[in-house]
Parts: sequence; structure tokens; C-alpha cells
Amino acid sequence: MSEIERESMEVDVVIVGAGPAGLSAAIRLKQLDEELMVVVLEKGSEVGAHILSGAVLDPSGLARLFPDWKDKGAPLNVPVKEDNFYVLGEAGQIRLPNAIMPPLMNNHGNYIVSMGNVCRWMAEQAEALGVEIYPGMACSELIYGDDGEVKGVVAGEFGKNADGTPGDGYEPGMELLGKYVFLSEGVRGSLSKEVIAKYGLDEDCDVPKFGIGMKEIWEVDPDKHNEGEVTHTMGWPLGFKNSGGSFVYHLDNNQVYVGYIVDLNYKNPHLYPYMEFQRFKHHPKIAKLLEGGKRVAYGARAVTKGGYQSIPQVAFPGGALLGCSAGLVNLPRIKGNHNAMHSGIEAAEAAHAAIQDGRGGDLLEAYDASLKSGPVGKDLHRVRNVAPLNAKFGPLGGLALGGFDMWFQTIFGGFSLFGTVKHGKNDAQSTQDASKHKPIDYPKPDGKLSFDRLTNVSFSFTNHEESQPAHLRLTDAETPIKVNLPKFAEPAQRYCPAGVYEVVDNEFVINFQNCVHCKTCDIKDPSQNITWTVPQGGDGPNYPNM
Repeated sequence: MSEIERESMEVDVVIVGAGPAGLSAAIRLKQLDEELMVVVLEKGSEVGAHILSGAVLDPSGLARLFPDWKDKGAPLNVPVKEDNFYVLGEAGQIRLPNAIMPPLMNNHGNYIVSMGNVCRWMAEQAEALGVEIYPGMACSELIYGDDGEVKGVVAGEFGKNADGTPGDGYEPGMELLGKYVFLSEGVRGSLSKEVIAKYGLDEDCDVPKFGIGMKEIWEVDPDKHNEGEVTHTMGWPLGFKNSGGSFVYHLDNNQVYVGYIVDLNYKNPHLYPYMEFQRFKHHPKIAKLLEGGKRVAYGARAVTKGGYQSIPQVAFPGGALLGCSAGLVNLPRIKGNHNAMHSGIEAAEAAHAAIQDGRGGDLLEAYDASLKSGPVGKDLHRVRNVAPLNAKFGPLGGLALGGFDMWFQTIFGGFSLFGTVKHGKNDAQSTQDASKHKPIDYPKPDGKLSFDRLTNVSFSFTNHEESQPAHLRLTDAETPIKVNLPKFAEPAQRYCPAGVYEVVDNEFVINFQNCVHCKTCDIKDPSQNITWTVPQGGDGPNYPNM
């Protein structure tokens, strides 16, 4: 649709995504120069609507932006006061003593938060500094300059028919042009995926790795609530052939975050991550906590877990990748928000220096260097072997070897006897033929502790205008039935945590209106046949307090 005429707006820096990375970059830019024109474009209906996180927040990134964040009223109200780690069996558990856990796993000084609320607060601070934030503005395509650099984005395109043609109420959107464009779209963002491929940003790094994280908010009996408690588990129900685990965080107001992460490198296409999560809640320890309580929200998203060796080049001509767009989650800590903030600050400082020098549209080499050598690189380098060791030796072997490696690096200043372990296959390639595995018989949800998938999706408050083009696109419409169904038992029916994909009467059905924007399909499809793109702005989940 290149013939469409659009209004354009020129600013200094365009930021795609109002998560912790994008907002940190915007805030830091305005702190450095209040005259800079900075625009943040957010596809959610409001800031925080699409934010899903654990979340125990390491406040180090926030403190770089606002040393006085407590005085400013940042919503970090529940300090961690108790840390637990359990290995679960079907009917019992073993608690690992805190003394044997590597020091970096200690949550002292961290806070249990709603990252949606943290981002809403950060947006208020950004706007007070003069940042312009536009929610409900999905960025559907990149704009390239004469020299091949990224010079802007198209945002706010609405009203297409299902076949992609302009409808009666079509709005072409605007061109937002900047000296630099920051992509902070979260995991597997469509624009980030495009620039990584276009500029070969991943040529010198290992393959990316991911997990699917699912989370519910529960209101529990006050007698069972322990504000400030953080609990992680591994083992049952995934067992010790598949990697993953849970988190249970006690917030204030008798609320508890209950979540489960399944690493997407699993081999058995019959595995059903959502049902593993539902089964987990029936473990005696978890069931005791939740019985008599009420689930009030549900969500899901992919989680980056490749770590240090999987970080691509983060600077590209005209812009930069921030936060989870670059894969900055610390897997053993299950934390990425602090690194997202650090990355936004580093990118902002590099862009500010470049603009001061009269530059624009070039490569921010200083950002690429500072990300690897600064707080983010140091945080991720010492845990770089945890994920590949888990993959090679299983969860128990990975726990022992990964723990040893983290302790050894702590003692010997970052030196590892393992060097840097490679990941090997990507998550799509890890999927094996269905004929090599037995189907898994999952218990039927009871409607009290466990719930069917579509009922739970209603608690994500997701919504999509159904007359628009499907934002989940197949490269080849015949592959799901001709290849994935006979070879892999079409795993899209199971790996999607929102029930988007079905096989009905030998046809592949995409219920895109259910999509919670986790992007698992873009990652795990064994034929790499599904591409996730943005729907109309404002569509998708509307997480209340996730």
C-alpha cells in the first residue's frame, strides 16, 4: 500500500513500546535535554495494558533514573521478606536451603510489583518531563531512508477489511520520523524481527531461546497470605526431562501471583504447556494456598532465555533494540525488567551524544558497546551457561552444574570452567516427530483450582475487532494440515495458551480474536510457518494489574 498518502511528523527519537525499556529511554533522553522531541508509541489501549511480568523487580535500573523513586511514590510497596526454592514431587517437596543458592539468586532488596502499574507510574513521570505518549497506536511497518537506514514507523493504521483492503472507515495512520528509532516491543516483536533479519544482527550470536510464561492473579484467604513471600519451584508436573518451573509471589491486599514457565525447547509435540500450568496448581502445597481463593486475572507471554550469548547486535542503522527485543532476561533470577531499564538508559545516552554531535540515522556503536560492558552485560554474563546446561543435562543436572558454575564465577571473578556453552538448536527445531512420543493424558480442569483455556482467556480481557485482517499470518496455508498435522500432531493446538489454533474437519482454524500476544506460535511452530504481526492499535489483552 505504498501509494497511500500519510501525514508525517518529525521528532528527535521515536520509541516503539511503552514498557520499562522504552519509557526508561524516553525519560533519560528528556533528563539529558529537555528540548529533545521524544515520542513513545504503545499498541495497548493504555500504558500497562499489555504488560505481563512475574514480577520481582530489582530496582537498580529505576534508581539510575530516579534515585528518589521512593519519595516520588513509585509503586514498589512490597519488599521481598522471604525466599523459598522447592523441588516438587507429585505429592511432596524438598526445600533447597538458601545457603546453597548462588548469591545472585538472593532477592534481598527487591520488590514484588505489578509491572503494569510501574509502567503507568513511569509514563506519568515521562509525560511530566515532556515526553509525548500515544497509546492505541500499533506500529505496523518501518520506513527506510535512501541509504537503507530506519528513519521512522507507520503508526495508527485502522479500518482495513479482512482481506487487507481499506474499509469504509479506513485511517491510513501517520509516519513518525526520527533521527533514531528505538524498538522496545518486548519478546519477538514484528519490527525487531524484521530489522534483525534485514541487517543480519544475529550473525555473530547464538540462536535465541524462549519459554512460555503463564500467570494468574489470585485473591486468597488472608490466613494463608504471607505478604512479601517469594517461592520458586521446579520438578513436578514437568518432571526432569523438560525444563521449566513456577513462581508464587505474595503481593499486598491478599493477592498472589501464580505463574508457570515452560521452556519451549521441549521435544514432545504432545506436551501442552497450559495444562501443565493447570495441573501444577493441584500440587498439595499450591492447592492448600489457593483453596477458597478466587482467580481474578490470567495472561501469558513468551519469555527470552537465551541470555548473554544470544544477544544480537543491538544497534542498527538509524536505531536500536531495547529490553526483551534484544533478549535481556536473566533466566535463573527470572528477571528482565531491571535490564530493560538499563538498556533504555544506555541507548538514550548514546543517542543523546550522537544528536549533540549533529548525527542521525547512523549506527549507535556506543550503545552496542555499553550494553555488553555495563550492568546488563555483567548481569547476564555470569549466568550465561544456565539455560544451555539445562538443555544438555536436564533440569536436575542443569541445576547442579548451573549452580556450580554460578558459584565458581562468583568466587573467581566471572571465570567459568565451561567457557560459554552453546544452545544448539532453536526451539522450533527441538520439536520431534509425534511418532516418537506418546500423547499425554491431562486431567480435566475442575473449575475451582484449574480452568479450561477459553474460560481463562476471558480473564485476560482480550479483544480484537474481528473484521480486520488476521494478525497471525501463514507463509503457506497448506502446511498446518499437510505437514504439521501428520508429522507433529499439529502442536499449535497445544502450545498456544489462548486457544487460537484449532483443527476442525481437517481444516486449520485461526481464532485470532483470542490472541493474548504471547508470540509463542512465531517461535515454536516446527515449520516456522506462522508470523505474528501487530493488530489494530488498542486490540489485544487489557491486563488490570499484571
